[in-house]
Amino acid sequence: MYWNETIETMDTERLRALQDERLREQVRYTYDRVPFYKKMFDDAGAQPGDIRTAKDLEKLPFTSKTDLRDNYPYGLFAVPMDEVVRIHASSGTTGKATVVGYTASDLALWDECVARALTCAGGTREDIVQVCYGYGLFTGGLGLHGGAERIGATVIPASTGNTARQITMLQDYGSTMLCCTPSYALYIGETLEKNHIPLSTIHLKAGLFGAEPWTLGMKEEIEKRLGIKAYDIYGLSEISGPGVSFGCDGSDGLHVNDDHFLIEIVDPVTGKVLPDGEKGEVVFTTLTKRALPLLRYNTHDISSITHERCACGRTLTRMARITGRSDDMLIIRGVNVFPSQIESVLLSVGQVEPYYMILVDRVNNLDVMEIKVELSADAFSDRVRGIEELEAKIRASIESTLGISTKVTFVEPSSLPRSEGKAKRVIDLRGENQ
Repeated sequence: MYWNETIETMDTERLRALQDERLREQVRYTYDRVPFYKKMFDDAGAQPGDIRTAKDLEKLPFTSKTDLRDNYPYGLFAVPMDEVVRIHASSGTTGKATVVGYTASDLALWDECVARALTCAGGTREDIVQVCYGYGLFTGGLGLHGGAERIGATVIPASTGNTARQITMLQDYGSTMLCCTPSYALYIGETLEKNHIPLSTIHLKAGLFGAEPWTLGMKEEIEKRLGIKAYDIYGLSEISGPGVSFGCDGSDGLHVNDDHFLIEIVDPVTGKVLPDGEKGEVVFTTLTKRALPLLRYNTHDISSITHERCACGRTLTRMARITGRSDDMLIIRGVNVFPSQIESVLLSVGQVEPYYMILVDRVNNLDVMEIKVELSADAFSDRVRGIEELEAKIRASIESTLGISTKVTFVEPSSLPRSEGKAKRVIDLRGENQ
């Protein structure tokens, strides 16, 4: 199903020509209206006319989150405040918030992108969409809300928290689509099981989950526990919010809304653009944003892209599932480790719940890693020898996958923290204990 078949299945050459045309317009618009970017061009010895196609973007440096914070709150806006109709912000863990502004046209294109994602997941005006992302300054809640209204669906603005109430709404209001973080979807499923609530009492058919990296194993777990089809939706507040790209039934990748966002994959060390299929940092240039246009914004998310036509029929650029962020990557004894790699191992082994915590410390100048993971109820009641064998199996699998040894500690079912938003999987104590 397509929301905008003309764009989503456009001939590749025409789509690239549209991108280049919009890129030229956006570069000139940004240069003329944002002093930060005029200085960037001048410092790089470039002029707007030098950027004719996507390949020319390499002539420009990257924009970073630091740049947004240094120009806090409105220094990168390209329009006066009387044209800004909404503000969102992302606080992150340190420093000032990154503030994002939207014109009326920005909100319209955002709704359009989310509408494509919902339609791809089978959403129609007949659906009842329960949005359990946070509302307010976070873009998740209002982003999915606007897209659902755009397709004519009924929206339940449930926001986060109060899981018992969320389940009551799922039952009583007849919700057919669920939108939240993957970790919260998993928690809803776990709560249903714990309270012996049969899936037959809820009416969900599909869910759109994002805002944190999640593996195919997690996807399968959510689908099993909620009896639905699970779809990925990707975005970040600086670029627009959820809807920058979205998953389909045809592949494991996500379709980038190429008519609004131009994606590059760059080497994290050299900054050089990488060819299709190679993993690196995701960089976006907005092509139609008016309030906050961004050129070559480095997200630090790790992915790869392909331009091959998808089995679903879409010709949009396809990005692989995000494996993590380069700045969230753990370096353990010289080895690059992403939490998603550990999650994949745990879910493939079985007999454990999809809840884990990674603890990293430095002991006698040596990095050590411990993984706390919940045993399934069946495994927890198993004989000691069986648990020891399972521990050895997990340790061997992690060592084979990552090339480093780790300690595995089993904990009781339901003993690790649950999250109603983004899950916190890592505790790094190395800086504290130096």
